[in-house]
Amino acid sequence: MLESSSSTYQRVAATIDDFMMVDYTGVGLIRNLHAALQQRQPGPVCMGAAEIIVSKVRQGGGPVLIATGFPEGGGAPETDGPVGAAMLARALFLGLRTESVIVIDEDWEEMMIATARGAGLCPMPFPESGKIEPIEYLRPVYIRTVPKDDAACHRVSDELLDRTQPSLMISIERPGENAKGLYHGLGGRPLDGLVADLDYLFRQGRSQGIPFIGIGDGGNELGMGVVADALPSFSPKAADTGIPGRGGVAAVNAADWLVISNVSNWGATGVIASLAALLENPTVFHEPELEIRSIEACVASGGVDGMFMAPEPAVDGIPATEWEGLLRALRSSMLRTLGHSVNWQGDSGDWRQLK
Repeated sequence: MLESSSSTYQRVAATIDDFMMVDYTGVGLIRNLHAALQQRQPGPVCMGAAEIIVSKVRQGGGPVLIATGFPEGGGAPETDGPVGAAMLARALFLGLRTESVIVIDEDWEEMMIATARGAGLCPMPFPESGKIEPIEYLRPVYIRTVPKDDAACHRVSDELLDRTQPSLMISIERPGENAKGLYHGLGGRPLDGLVADLDYLFRQGRSQGIPFIGIGDGGNELGMGVVADALPSFSPKAADTGIPGRGGVAAVNAADWLVISNVSNWGATGVIASLAALLENPTVFHEPELEIRSIEACVASGGVDGMFMAPEPAVDGIPATEWEGLLRALRSSMLRTLGHSVNWQGDSGDWRQLK
């Protein structure tokens, strides 16, 4: 493994975080979010998450739970979140040989299965026992759906924690409840009835000592409570949606470790890049074409882009063709920082350590 005391570690960690802070979408929040996070959680953001993942998974235990799914108009799930969840599950399996359980609302199951297949995974039926066992010759991922009804969602959440015994929990682009227990879009749009209460799952998991990594890009996502007190100073609807009695959009539940980025899927990519570097295993970081396939599969099975509000092959308004370039740039930059040769096609040569 790459030593955290090495200058190479510091350079690659900084390179990855620098990519996370570029305001590709033009929303204008990312630098303020990063500054607020550094005051409360100093140090490399993505590499810090990767270190937690490696440490907890190698301690043994159950699979990694990954919760995702954010409803847009009419309740269709956006592409930001599910694609990142699928790519993370792939990286966890290839890098650490651990299975993932992706937790998502039951009406989005078809979309999540297709997205995972697009990412090169084999979605498997969630076992009735809740116990996840290794499968020979497959790259499995498990989809566990939850109802939107609170009582039923809480029951499924309790069973999931009790039977599956996860080693780690990750949320990516998942709505987070505000101080009044309500869910909103970043612009203040109420999400009542559109999303299951997975804050409950993560609160219960934390109470059992299960580490929680959150990934978000706006401040209204599960886990972003780490920076909730800072959000009103730069996020217009953080303290007040403008709708009487609803409070603001700022999520109150805090992750044990928070990853912020301009787009949540991009944050997942930053963690994947960090895992590849930390484990000195370049296959952990997927080729861009694989993620584009996952985006297209997501859209073909019910996903929508969060900016276009339509089934466009894009993430937060960034078209798939542009997304491919971003992925290739980050992957190549990470490899070069580690001393790995990259040719004009983006292919890498022999992995070598510079410590």
